[in-house]
Amino acid sequence: MRSKILITGAAGYIGGSIVADFLADTNILIEKEQMSAAVRSEEQAKTLSKLGINVLQLDLTDEKAVVESLLHHDISIVVHCASSINPALALNLITALSKQGEVSGEETYFIHTSGLSAFYESTGWPSREIKDTGPIFELEKQLADSFPIRKTNVAVIEHAKARGVTSFVVIPPTVYGRGSGEWNKLSVVFPIYVQASISRKTVYKFAENIKVSGVHISDFTALYGRIIEKILQKEALPSGTEGYYFALAHESFQWEVLDHLAVALNARGLVTDSKTQLWPSDEAAAEAFGVPVQFVKPIWNSGENIVSEKAHSLGWKPVWNKDRFLQNIDDEIQDVVELGKAKSSLMDSLSKFAKG
Repeated sequence: MRSKILITGAAGYIGGSIVADFLADTNILIEKEQMSAAVRSEEQAKTLSKLGINVLQLDLTDEKAVVESLLHHDISIVVHCASSINPALALNLITALSKQGEVSGEETYFIHTSGLSAFYESTGWPSREIKDTGPIFELEKQLADSFPIRKTNVAVIEHAKARGVTSFVVIPPTVYGRGSGEWNKLSVVFPIYVQASISRKTVYKFAENIKVSGVHISDFTALYGRIIEKILQKEALPSGTEGYYFALAHESFQWEVLDHLAVALNARGLVTDSKTQLWPSDEAAAEAFGVPVQFVKPIWNSGENIVSEKAHSLGWKPVWNKDRFLQNIDDEIQDVVELGKAKSSLMDSLSKFAKG
């Protein structure tokens, strides 16, 4: 019997792109009949149903509903893209997978989408270089209470282990490029910077020129494809406390990226100067970005010091590098001009977290 796969957050930028790219990739070992997509609203469900896959309008906070739905649809693999912050959603899905395993007698798998901010020095992560083959979980557990994404990662891994579910944590850096999903085609982090630059008629930069990592959305979805292919082929993969996969495709210094952005925006007449200026304060940046000030540095002015090996060991080969990103930065502007703001709940989640 072929394993059936559920992708949560399927109306989002990442989840929607995973659904679309899996359907479009004739080389991947996943057929349409194996796929289900979970969304929140009736409108989202109606939009995604046009793809010809099973679409579930599901409240992931309702454990009973989640368990019943996964059992009814015989789901054995979950790709979770709905939230990296709220652990309850992930834990309910893992509980449901464990019950599915009890019924089917087959192994079940949970692939959790996390966030690279959990591994920034600005959020309390050690500054030294650490390989993803090193003690990532042990460090996360020690530091879990100091940052919500770390706390969720640890909860996912421990709950999955306790319930007999094989887990993986996939960590994206800044993801760029137009998404291929049906509902939301726009990322959050870089488009917000573009929008802030247009509204202020200036591209501002932070005083510290940090190194940042990036990945194109098509390369990122390809990593999920590699993981699922290995699962379907019954290949042994590092999982659980060893199952961290950092999707770090390329690096650049932030000032170089913003210099290219300023030139491109100025050429379109959207900013008044082709040169960047320094932000007067984090508070000014927070106002421009529309987020609580405590999230400015972790999201837009921090970098990791992780050496990524595991993702590449799967045969993952990103086709977008730094030069291609910079050469095509005008595409990012065009996406913002054409699509406006992302249909994302991330900023709302950050505001709620800041308010406690």
